[in-house]
Amino acid sequence: MSPAADDEARLIDLAKRDPEAFGALYDRYVTQIYRFASARLGSPDAAEDVTSEVFFKALRALPRYRTTGHPFSAWLYQIASNAIADHHRGRRHPEAELEEAGDVVDGRPPVEETVVARAEAARVWAAINALPEQQRVAMTLKYAEDLRLAEIGMIMGKTEGAIKLLIHRGTRSVRAALAVGGASAPPVRAERAP
Repeated sequence: MSPAADDEARLIDLAKRDPEAFGALYDRYVTQIYRFASARLGSPDAAEDVTSEVFFKALRALPRYRTTGHPFSAWLYQIASNAIADHHRGRRHPEAELEEAGDVVDGRPPVEETVVARAEAARVWAAINALPEQQRVAMTLKYAEDLRLAEIGMIMGKTEGAIKLLIHRGTRSVRAALAVGGASAPPVRAERAP
């Protein structure tokens, strides 16, 4: 085991005995789980809600957690994927927030450019969110979290080759969906999640 894995295993064991110690695991992973949720949901408020739910569920299920050779974050990402799917199923009317159109401060691009860039990013992420679950998760971890293929493979329990294939197929589907929707498809790497 690497020193980081040893430290993680120690924190998990401590948190199983003392729920107060779960805070160290929370501090270690909350930012990346929030970014993952935010990329998939497109709403800071929804991402905060889902992130809270993920850590609440993780804390409750921690006594049953067993080390599988994958990082603890893989378990959290799986809980997050399920919570995001639940959120999408329960959501009937998508809401767009006016504030998300962007406030322009001196030195920033004009409002029109910001709105267009965000609209294009939203189109890309909407196309990614329409992908099958495995492709959607792989693409989100790659483009929103900027993880390496090996890391994504560990999280998803797949080989690097399988991850490459998921991302390749997902990218092809996104480009096709964007081409059907009108303008030529921008590169998937163009923008991070809104």
